[in-house]
Amino acid sequence: MLLSIDHQTRYRFDEPVAHALQRLRLTPKTTSGQSILEWEMTLTGATVEAEYEDQNHNRTTLIALEQGAREVTVTCRGLVQTADQSGVIGRHAGHLPLWHFLDNTPATAPGSRMRALVAALPVEDDLVATLHRLSAAVIATVSYEGGHTDADTTAEVALAGGRGVCQDHAQIFTGCARMLGVPARYVSGYLMMNDRVEQEASHAWAEAHIDNLGWVGFDVSNGISPDRRYVRVATGRDYREAAPVTGISYGGGDTAMHVTLAVEQQHGQ
Repeated sequence: MLLSIDHQTRYRFDEPVAHALQRLRLTPKTTSGQSILEWEMTLTGATVEAEYEDQNHNRTTLIALEQGAREVTVTCRGLVQTADQSGVIGRHAGHLPLWHFLDNTPATAPGSRMRALVAALPVEDDLVATLHRLSAAVIATVSYEGGHTDADTTAEVALAGGRGVCQDHAQIFTGCARMLGVPARYVSGYLMMNDRVEQEASHAWAEAHIDNLGWVGFDVSNGISPDRRYVRVATGRDYREAAPVTGISYGGGDTAMHVTLAVEQQHGQ
């Protein structure tokens, strides 16, 4: 499937910015199940300071906002060819050892509710089936509903609240999978919706490493493994390590952010 992606993030500041740096993980790479045919990032109100691969093998762009800027826009556009591999990414690669993904972060650290969720899973010899049951248990416990969590909400808190979004589902799954002794990581990326082109935000899911298969994706929010509608962009042990945009700023007052995103299949290709 050939997917076109148009993703724009616009920031407006009440006051001129004195100094700000942002780390962008918005450039996907050609990997198992996807080929990047075209990709372009354009900036207004900011300049590129450096480009590098971070510890999770993500393509990362460091930008500096222009001094005195009142508005900054980051626009990414591209074409990605995808294939359905039932969520299987394959062997582990990158700068970090596989055991690194057994360690939880403060965002994914289990509490009593996550431990109870894992303890309630039936004992099975089939690890893939167990992880699908875990995915189903998470979405059954935490309904998809925006406005109740934010970027700083931990997996345990989201599970206790019973409502959350894809970020929460992915972090709960990764924390629970690690309790089962399975390396797991958070994935940020794009999903082509079947019922609309315009979206309000990018998507997130999880991957677990299974012997003889390698990394396998689990989209808890939709109850499936990723197919050809998905584009992987960044991975990490939690949301913060794979977040599309992180940074620091001085001045600028209050900030308003507006995101527009369109993911669409290119027919006839």
